[in-house]
Amino acid sequence: MTLIIDLPEDLEAAIRMHAQAEGVDEAGYARRVLERALRTSLDRPGPPLKTGRGLLAGYGPAPSADEIDANRADMFRGFGENVP
Repeated sequence: MTLIIDLPEDLEAAIRMHAQAEGVDEAGYARRVLERALRTSLDRPGPPLKTGRGLLAGYGPAPSADEIDANRADMFRGFGENVP
């Protein structure tokens, strides 16, 4: 496929400079840049996923295992005692 792109002079100069540094013509360099960019976008089809880590950080430190056990014991104290 042949593609014609109008570039500003500063980008054209940058492509020329990088192409000369790599020892390829401008079209070859532009092809490499596009292949790298497209390959990267195909490998990662979307924005990175956000994790839940730190989501509740504004609420203070998490309870310890002992505090959780104490709360659980308190919540279930007397559970099922009035069942016939």
